[in-house]
Amino acid sequence: MTTARVDAAPLVVDLDGTLTPSDTLHESLLLLAGRSPAQLVCAMWALRKGRAAFKERVSRLATLDATLLPYREELLSYLRQQRREGRRIVLATAAHEAVAHAVAGHLGLFDDVLATSADLNLKGRAKLQAIRRLVGPRFVYAGDSRADLPVWQAASGAIVVGADVRLRAAVERGTPLELTIACKPTALGDWLAAMRVYQWLKNLLLFVPALTAFSILEPKHLLSLGVAFLAFGLAASSNYIVNDLLDLPHDRQHPRKCERAFAAGRIAPMHGAGVAVLGFGLASMLAATLSLPVLGMLWLYLLVAAAYSAALKRRVLIDVIALAGLYTLRIVTGSVVTGIAVSKWLLAFSLFLFLSLALVKRCAELMLATQAGTTAAPGRGYRTEDLSTLWSFGVAAAVAAVVVFGLFASAPETLRRYASPELLWVVAVGLIYWLARLWLVTGRGQMHDDPLLFALRDRASRVTVAIMLVATLAAYFVPMRTG
Repeated sequence: MTTARVDAAPLVVDLDGTLTPSDTLHESLLLLAGRSPAQLVCAMWALRKGRAAFKERVSRLATLDATLLPYREELLSYLRQQRREGRRIVLATAAHEAVAHAVAGHLGLFDDVLATSADLNLKGRAKLQAIRRLVGPRFVYAGDSRADLPVWQAASGAIVVGADVRLRAAVERGTPLELTIACKPTALGDWLAAMRVYQWLKNLLLFVPALTAFSILEPKHLLSLGVAFLAFGLAASSNYIVNDLLDLPHDRQHPRKCERAFAAGRIAPMHGAGVAVLGFGLASMLAATLSLPVLGMLWLYLLVAAAYSAALKRRVLIDVIALAGLYTLRIVTGSVVTGIAVSKWLLAFSLFLFLSLALVKRCAELMLATQAGTTAAPGRGYRTEDLSTLWSFGVAAAVAAVVVFGLFASAPETLRRYASPELLWVVAVGLIYWLARLWLVTGRGQMHDDPLLFALRDRASRVTVAIMLVATLAAYFVPMRTG
């Protein structure tokens, strides 16, 4: 931050992109999309009457919570200092007046508010005229974009927030700078975290049919599954981005999720939406190169995932069933890609196992809510008093998965197919230990909200999974019987 005080002229501050790194109209549209897509379509129809009417309609349908918006703390600190010195501060924004007054009321820094009304979109020269009517010809303006140039050019001084070098130079040519606030560019790590690249590991479930058939090393299977893995990875990343965008208010109330790139304002929501659309397109193209049935499975996955993000995640029990279904759907897709049939044992085992893991996630969230002294998990349909019921259900699902695996290990077709099927009981014991460990850690309040991430970081989990894989291979390839 650099500062060179020009004078004590009234300080006029923009909202979107300046005071907050986000865009309140975009956030309102996302809020509306998550709540009611039909109302979003109705709001878009209001565009035929102009942007002012459109913003008016959106503000009526979606009430943005100003307390949850991300704000630029560096600018806020400066404004607080100026207010202590008695300087007049005005909020002037193209956002709707309902949003502007909510922000002003929350921050308590502004003497006046200028904003878009039902019949006037306060942007560019319209904003300049409104500012002049309110404070006169002398003022200092704080903004962030080229749309603010007419206001800067007429101002006595400028505060430039997060603008590129060329825009800052254009401002400085005609107006002295009182303050510049440089904002860090979006880091690659923020994008990778937003795309949940580590979650691509879940798409290894595509390889399960080939693994259980012990034909994973066939080149045609490896190539096809590799393309499917990439397609489902891109689709999953796009869905995670959409989920984060629709879940912004709830993420900002979460002790850990509030640090996510979209919730914290490090990535603009519309940039995320663009990347999500691109990801969906590339995923569909890759799936189509394999076959139309694979493309159909990808779209079915996207449909269920979208339904989960939009509504199902707030439906008690339906949410965990949907999550278990998404896991199992990957296994079925692996079967479609390779042409290898999926056994009834594998489907039943997968359903119970993934149902238990989904319930681990929900119980972990409720444990966190309990520790925080709240009565519910934000954005979910559960309350803390549901914890004991979900706990029993989740443990029962884990036991059912182990029982199904035990029945598989004892089935006649398994005894005929495996060289040493008795070694599969090592896998059963490993499953008992691993699932019990997940639930034990959850009960201690130490479970990350994603069991997969916990398993990747937990040494005992990694060792247990490795032992189960070795035991499975030995059971198939290494004969232990004599005579």
